[in-house]
Amino acid sequence: MKLVIVRHGETEWNVQNKVTGQLDSPLTPKGIRQAHAIADRLLRFSFTTLYSSDLGRAVQTANIIAEVCGKKVIFEPQLREWNMGIFEGLTVSEMHEKFPQERQDYERIGFEYVIPEGESLRQCTDRGCRVLNAIAERHLDETVVAIAHGCLLMVFFEMVLGLPPGNSWRFKLYNANLCIFEYVNGRWSLIVWNDVSHLENIETFSKDSGISLRN
Repeated sequence: MKLVIVRHGETEWNVQNKVTGQLDSPLTPKGIRQAHAIADRLLRFSFTTLYSSDLGRAVQTANIIAEVCGKKVIFEPQLREWNMGIFEGLTVSEMHEKFPQERQDYERIGFEYVIPEGESLRQCTDRGCRVLNAIAERHLDETVVAIAHGCLLMVFFEMVLGLPPGNSWRFKLYNANLCIFEYVNGRWSLIVWNDVSHLENIETFSKDSGISLRN
């Protein structure tokens, strides 16, 4: 089974360096162009099923892909981004100003820290791996596309490569990228990471288009 995971196109809050989490922010005009570019790329894949997070930015991206590729979207809430609770909608400096103790606790505890009104990165990892494993088991011997989010993709990447939590900040992950994983006999392997060759005619690498779990 091959699983193609795509991060949604660029959003307004990506440009403003705000943490979005499970709130939402619409795609920018560039983000819409990115979604069309990844849709054209996926048109060359013989995939059977299209899944997507049900958050608006993923929905926007998935609907463009569905129209171009002639697929119906299956919306899966478990593919949502990390729920960052009280930190959502804020920049890092705003977090320090508005929630100094909580931000300090998050930086000190890290992976296990449950953000107030949100979830820990461990909980996000468990949720993401659980739903992607379920999709894989449901579609053995198929190629499936899933539209997801940066942090969820990063923690899945860490799990597949056996990296200690918190190391994925070392690897860039841009908007509207393409990652491919293979699932065989209950085990995952990485085939392609952060492929943005389909965006060669679009300004791709804005200062904030990467993602880091340190933020």
